[in-house]
Amino acid sequence: MDFTAGNINKFLFFKLPSAFLCGVRARGIDDQKCEVTVRHRWINQNPFQSMYFAVQAMAAELSTGALVMNHIRKSGHPISMLVAQNKCTFTKKATGKIVFSCQDGIKIKEAIKEALATGEGQTCWMTSIGTNENGEVVSEMLFEWTVKPKQRENQR
Repeated sequence: MDFTAGNINKFLFFKLPSAFLCGVRARGIDDQKCEVTVRHRWINQNPFQSMYFAVQAMAAELSTGALVMNHIRKSGHPISMLVAQNKCTFTKKATGKIVFSCQDGIKIKEAIKEALATGEGQTCWMTSIGTNENGEVVSEMLFEWTVKPKQRENQR
């Protein structure tokens, strides 16, 4: 699969339908950054007239995870990926259209390179910043991704 916004959104529909139904959509991706949008609406609201925190987390995670998947694909090697932990800071109510942007593509590329060189799992903290239509930060989310080369059947 080529990593385009359209293909990521198809992936969402089939593999992460809850995110798709909540309105999470990839807007763009390249080797360095990924942007994901989500608009506050009835299906993703909380009782406080703003976006539910878990919806923000889905969009933020996608902005980091799509970069991980893209660099794994480009490596040409089977590599497992998993979120080990995350940290979130919420600074403003999320209303309107929120854009989550991660610009840590080079960091995960280096972690994958190191994992392949050593055969050992590596971790990489990636940050996604959510901003509203006025350019104000509404949340900052950090995800610690682990990447580890998969063992081939004949190597076990």
